[in-house]
Amino acid sequence: MPVSPSYRPDPQFMTLGPDFADPVAPADFPKAELRFRNDRWAARIGLETLSADEWKSAFARFEPLPDNQPQPLALRYHGHQFQSYNPQIGDGRGFLYAQLREQETGRLLDLGTKGSGRTPYSRSGDGRLTLKGGVREVLATGMLEALGVPTSKSFALIETGEALVRNDEPSPTRSAVLTRLSYSNIRFGTFQRHAYFERTDLIAQLIDHAIALYYPELASTEGAGRAAALLAAVVQRTAELVARWMAAGFVHGVLNTDNMNINGESFDYGPYRFLPYNDPEFTAAYFDQTGLYAFGRQPAAVFWNLQQLAACLQPFAESDDLVAALNGFGPAYREALAAAMLARLGLQSAGAEADAALASAAFAVLEAGGEALRWEPFFFDWFGGEASSARALEGVRGSIYAGPAAEAFRARLSDHAPERPARLASPYFAQPEPEELLYDEIEAIWRAIAEWDDWAPFDAKLARIEQARTALGLAREVPFQGSAPI
Repeated sequence: MPVSPSYRPDPQFMTLGPDFADPVAPADFPKAELRFRNDRWAARIGLETLSADEWKSAFARFEPLPDNQPQPLALRYHGHQFQSYNPQIGDGRGFLYAQLREQETGRLLDLGTKGSGRTPYSRSGDGRLTLKGGVREVLATGMLEALGVPTSKSFALIETGEALVRNDEPSPTRSAVLTRLSYSNIRFGTFQRHAYFERTDLIAQLIDHAIALYYPELASTEGAGRAAALLAAVVQRTAELVARWMAAGFVHGVLNTDNMNINGESFDYGPYRFLPYNDPEFTAAYFDQTGLYAFGRQPAAVFWNLQQLAACLQPFAESDDLVAALNGFGPAYREALAAAMLARLGLQSAGAEADAALASAAFAVLEAGGEALRWEPFFFDWFGGEASSARALEGVRGSIYAGPAAEAFRARLSDHAPERPARLASPYFAQPEPEELLYDEIEAIWRAIAEWDDWAPFDAKLARIEQARTALGLAREVPFQGSAPI
């Protein structure tokens, strides 16, 4: 397989040993029709030279990449699902396919799958992914990246030619396999599994592995402070992640501990939604009947998950140190939320107090606007702050912004200079409306595929999301300090 000179394989997960994963074989799919390939990210990991047939060999048949894992690994983990512990889960329809280094930074990246076939953890499932689910995830990751949320990247989507039966959507429905690119597949639930079996030796190994590969700045920390330092770092990154969700108006929908990883990166998008307008009670999953993971409850749900991770680390740290690490979540989240709101508005910091006040005023406008003020257009109208006042006040939502509810927000904009004001020159901001990703549009895109096999709306949507990503300049990778071993 002719990979480029920048391809740098580094299959590190295998070094953990057999207690962390099970070798598996991918499904033998009846067909492989490439529906999406992420050429931009392929170039960052040395796979841009693969032909269409080689792409299918890699991401439909999962033939080993050069000098990488000899076969896929279904990862072992447990998790709290809607806060009820489930020891029966693990990679039930996915696996870790390969690990390699990013060209520019040297960071370790994982290629993992969804819908790649049955594993020892499939239980009664078929190990498959619906094509609709794959389409939805490609759209989600593209939009989240454009809005500055640290997220896995949809790398390849291949239709696989099977008819799937599902209870929650019209069946039979088309099938697909999705490959994701992410910075880690180590989940909170990975620690939970070994805590459940009282394997402190494996937790200790996992702590060392996580620090060496994902938190090298903690490498010199020793003794009882090592686990607490890791927890504090995970708390910080996770607080930043949920703050970015909130600023993006994103509702993940399934914030189980097996859907949280240790490096503050969002992944695994099932029943997600983007807010049409501000609504703290908005839920994404039809089965979330109590609203446990509603938009406004996401910070609390994530903090609860962090507490479960802390419980796994108790044998390795003083209780006071773990509590102190957890107590850092609130301040970290508030600071990160103000920073995320400033980033969404394209503004520079004016100090902690002014930043927090502006973020609060922005939320007040969104609350007062109700259903008349959609979430994404608010940030689009005011991107660049005072420099966009005329554009905002003369636009279709001008009457809302001219009213008393927005007075405090408008007044506080003068404290904040635009960040990279040249971005406002993009043709994107000459449009009357921004790019959004609301439920009805996703359904319309899928309807075109399901009924007429028309992929034009899907491709056009991805092109517009890419235009937004370039214009906004918010794309934000997982924070990284120090230098991981190469």
